[in-house]
Amino acid sequence: MTTQQRFIALAVGLIVCMIFANVPLADTAAATPSTKAYFAGGCFWCMEEAFEKVEGVVSVVSGYMGGTVANPSYEEVSAGRTGHAESVEVTYDPTEVTYQKLLDAFWHNVDPLTPNAQFCDHGSQYRSAVFYSSENEKRLAEESKATIEQTKKFPAPIVTQLAPAATFYPAEDYHQDYYKKNPLRYKYYKYGCGRANRLEALWGKP
Repeated sequence: MTTQQRFIALAVGLIVCMIFANVPLADTAAATPSTKAYFAGGCFWCMEEAFEKVEGVVSVVSGYMGGTVANPSYEEVSAGRTGHAESVEVTYDPTEVTYQKLLDAFWHNVDPLTPNAQFCDHGSQYRSAVFYSSENEKRLAEESKATIEQTKKFPAPIVTQLAPAATFYPAEDYHQDYYKKNPLRYKYYKYGCGRANRLEALWGKP
């Protein structure tokens, strides 16, 4: 090997070392796969609490989906003027929790028998819905609904909407993690609305 060849080899080695030395360890964590799922189950405060208890869920954001108005406000949605449903965006790690598991958590936290209402909240903005983002999610949602219909034998048909996901608009900051920020008001609402009793009547004790 000539002196010039040794110099080139040394330079290449130094460049490779510098490249690897500058790769932050955080990149390994950033590579952890995650994906999003969308559900509506009446008051999004309650759905946030329900999904954040599921192992493998990374985060839950309250918001609006399924309407026709861009960037809707809470006042517009709650008045029923936009077509949106109060919804949640669930970010999860599919290596830790499956979409089927999220569907199971969803069903056990909604009243699937009542159209355009959930518990004490009435109007299409409080409808229950699974917003699927792919044909596979659609298939799994349909299968989970069919399984419940076959095994649970409810006295009325399941009317929960299964619809394609649309643009998700995050709700105002004061709605995010409301159950943590305002625990007393949240509990008063949750139990005063009859949510806990109705869910137990439908699905049994959690």
